[in-house]
Amino acid sequence: MPAFIEKRSIRYPFYGLIGITVVLLIVLAYYNWILSLVGLFLIIPPLYYMIIIESSQRKEMEDYISTLSYRVKRVGEEALMEMPIGIMLINDEYSIEWTNPFLSSYFDEDTLIGKSLYEIADTLIPLIKQEVETEIITLHERKFRVILKSEEKLLYFFDVTEQKEIEKMYHDERTVIAIIFLDNYDELTQGMDDQMRGSINNMVTSTLNKWAQDNGIFLKRISSERFIAVFNEAILQLLEKGKFTVLDEVREMTSKQNISFTLSIGVGAGTPSLPELGILAQSSLDLALGRGGDQVAIKQPNGKVKFFGGKTNPVEKRTRVRARVISHALKDLITASDKVIIMGHKNPDMDSIGSSIGIYKVAQMNQKDAYIVLNFQEMDGAVHRLMEEIRHQEQLFSRFIGPEEALEISTEKTLLVIVDTHKPALVIEERLLNRIDNVVVIDHHRRGEEFIENPVLVYMEPYASSTAELVTEFLEYQPKRGKIEMIEATALLAGIVVDTKSFTLRTGARTFDAASYLRGQGADTILVQKFLKESINTYIKRAKLIESVAFYRDGIAIAKGEENELHDQVLLAQAADTLLTMDGVAASFVIAKRNEGLIGISARSLGNVNVQVIMEKLHGGGHLTNAATQLTGISIAEAERQLKLAIEDYFEGGKKE
Repeated sequence: MPAFIEKRSIRYPFYGLIGITVVLLIVLAYYNWILSLVGLFLIIPPLYYMIIIESSQRKEMEDYISTLSYRVKRVGEEALMEMPIGIMLINDEYSIEWTNPFLSSYFDEDTLIGKSLYEIADTLIPLIKQEVETEIITLHERKFRVILKSEEKLLYFFDVTEQKEIEKMYHDERTVIAIIFLDNYDELTQGMDDQMRGSINNMVTSTLNKWAQDNGIFLKRISSERFIAVFNEAILQLLEKGKFTVLDEVREMTSKQNISFTLSIGVGAGTPSLPELGILAQSSLDLALGRGGDQVAIKQPNGKVKFFGGKTNPVEKRTRVRARVISHALKDLITASDKVIIMGHKNPDMDSIGSSIGIYKVAQMNQKDAYIVLNFQEMDGAVHRLMEEIRHQEQLFSRFIGPEEALEISTEKTLLVIVDTHKPALVIEERLLNRIDNVVVIDHHRRGEEFIENPVLVYMEPYASSTAELVTEFLEYQPKRGKIEMIEATALLAGIVVDTKSFTLRTGARTFDAASYLRGQGADTILVQKFLKESINTYIKRAKLIESVAFYRDGIAIAKGEENELHDQVLLAQAADTLLTMDGVAASFVIAKRNEGLIGISARSLGNVNVQVIMEKLHGGGHLTNAATQLTGISIAEAERQLKLAIEDYFEGGKKE
């Protein structure tokens, strides 16, 4: 009998009581042996009875424990063999030594003993090798949560198929809200008569209603240019798989009527909160419009954004009225500040420096001190030649300061103007963003996922050729205090020339207007060409890059540098531009090492391929025809592999985003 049972017995106190009684009887016999003898006879029957009872109880307890042990053992065997939990024992060679019947029932084999995991469940091998404690795998169309006990070479299998189906059902049925916006409705219908406007409205509405009906979407028009759509995440997954073909349908259908309508769709998903979904949908729409429209942006609570569409080049929609309004708003912010600090992106190009000089001139026209942040160790050849020319202009050159000096002179009333970028990670000194509250963003790139927080003024025009073009328009609406110097006008013109590839790419009517204004202010075109000259060595290095070109698929040319050779980003861009001039090249990609641990990819296209979307898959960005990215910690071969995967994903199913 177990010791803890024996401790509960009453026989020990009883034996003690009997012993005391015997002692008392002996003492009593000394005085009266007859009375003592009577007491002895009286105590014998209870003693005998208690011994019998104790023995009987002990026997019953032993029988009970014996029966319980048998039952527990039997239940353990039943649990091992019959409970709905799979159990598998394996050896070091990944062969099965034993399984219980429950697990065996999921396989077609008569017996699993002696079989190799490589034959019947190879998905378990990585789990065992990496000693993953728990993982969910799929076996014979059932989902199991596998728990591994490495030391015992033991695996437990819990069937969680129904649980996962319920989880999937929950996620699939979560509500999604989308706001659909007709990008250019007001512009296109402004000059139409009522009949034509009604016909276009019916055409677009019918197309969207059919799309909604085919996909099980509730669609409601809430204004002349806005629709709201409500559906679930299962439908959203189908729309993503189809790459939101409604964008192409509306564009192609209206183009047959010699009208180019495009849609932008902002989608909010990933949360059960309806107010939050609405906020996400509107934020996504703002993001899609900021990138030029004709695309879908899907924003989730974790900040991740997916983009679809964006095939077409943005149609120029900005007006001089908007440029004048922004110019006056910038003037008010400048006059309310104590000084202006201007900052572009890391490794500045001519557009970044030129537009910075333009904003400096705007501040000067409003009689405010302005300073341009520049890291003098991060200048390419063209910018270096420009700065050498500016060095002769003492007043202008003294306004260029380093990041540390900018941090020292900044105050609570300082205005920070960011030009030619909107991503915090790309600015020359990110600490300035954290220190200065009043921030203005002026940029011509399509808006990306990452954006400067809480700017007081944003002027992003992806329809513009360059930031220098936008800034030039500002100058036209500022107080006419002082003349624009020749070197200042030349720097702005150089920015436009570089970003338009000498007025061949992304060039609109407003681009030539800005260039004409700068020429009238004394911009020197010969000096621009001097800035953009290159050395013989640079030409040879670019030719060597181009020599490595290979066609990955029709019209897609990829060139790459040597693993041990460093190249400048400008050189990569020039090589990509040169490749684009070759016959049969629709899009060009140039991969090369920028410095140790950093790989650069420059991408160009003629417009049929959206290189911005491809570069965004590699955490880069840019424009439809001009984009780039930087990859860290990988080789050129790995960068090429990732690029090809991104290109394949872009062309998947023949759908171009």
